[in-house]
Amino acid sequence: MSGLFTLLPEAVITVSADSKDIILGRLAKLFAEVYDLDRDAVLERVVEREGLGSTGFGRRIAIPHARMPGLGRPVAAFMRLESPVEFDAADGMPVDLVFGLLSPDGAGATHLHALAAISRLMRDERMREALLAAPGPEVLYSLLSNVIDRDAA
Repeated sequence: MSGLFTLLPEAVITVSADSKDIILGRLAKLFAEVYDLDRDAVLERVVEREGLGSTGFGRRIAIPHARMPGLGRPVAAFMRLESPVEFDAADGMPVDLVFGLLSPDGAGATHLHALAAISRLMRDERMREALLAAPGPEVLYSLLSNVIDRDAA
């Protein structure tokens, strides 16, 4: 999909969650199912990273991320929450869009470039509004993949 990370259609979902812990658990489950990863290992890494500081970067968006051994390239997952959830974000706002990223253990610069690309994408107010208004996962994926592919070109 993108030169920086892979986002598969089945890794884009709408979910109901009422806490940060449930969101991280759902994200780990999504990564495990779509990319054939160990759910507990993913959850451990994401929670460990979250312990360093919230990945809720403001504007109602969270970008939980971690490095994982055994990955060949960065992979992403996207969840739109049915209702906003408190996430300890920098601006104090609850989140309703969650863009997860897992990168190989040794992918220092690659991981940072992928995070920067996701951050730029999610800061776009028109994109955020379109993601919130999209009727379902297929449209969410289409919106995300069109922008990611355009930016990679």
